[in-house]
Amino acid sequence: MYIPQHFAATPAATARLLSAPSAANLVTMTSQGLLATLLPFHFDPSVGEHGALQAHMARNNPQWSEPALGEALAIVQGPDAYISPQWYAAKAEHGRVVPTWNYTTAHVYGRLLIHDDAAWLGAHVRALTDAHEAGFAEPWAVGDAPEKFVAGQLRAIVGLELVITRIEAKAKLSQNRPATDIPGIVAGLEGRGCPEMAAEVREAP
Repeated sequence: MYIPQHFAATPAATARLLSAPSAANLVTMTSQGLLATLLPFHFDPSVGEHGALQAHMARNNPQWSEPALGEALAIVQGPDAYISPQWYAAKAEHGRVVPTWNYTTAHVYGRLLIHDDAAWLGAHVRALTDAHEAGFAEPWAVGDAPEKFVAGQLRAIVGLELVITRIEAKAKLSQNRPATDIPGIVAGLEGRGCPEMAAEVREAP
């Protein structure tokens, strides 16, 4: 990934991006060519040197059974938004401004492991569900469903664990703009219903 120095994500920002409940595109090079699937994931920082992204896919999905050639790649996408030049104070000063796009993203590389046992899958789906249900007033839990039903559902999926070897993370948050442009960008994003990106721009180093 092309990452100018001023857009390099800090380790703390990268950790927040991986830890937030989200989904990633898992991309593998196989003997059949490139394969990709969008998967919700759970980040476990205790695995290996850099942690692991844990996910699952339908057993009928051929990607898991086609061995990955070399590293696998998970593309994690954070908030993103269009940035209008009309939000810049510089527009009124000299007019030399253009639109752009702000975003946060991480390319996570690693060794892909396949987990096809009920114990690993059960622990994984519970951790994943708990992470996504945490914001609800009355969170749903896997244990709320009948045990036999859950067992049947687990047999229909296969677990995947991307043991991370390296991460390339980028946070393009208007760091290249003068400080006088930032309040207008934040106000513009909030006005267009993009509070997450507004917060990222406001807090960018």
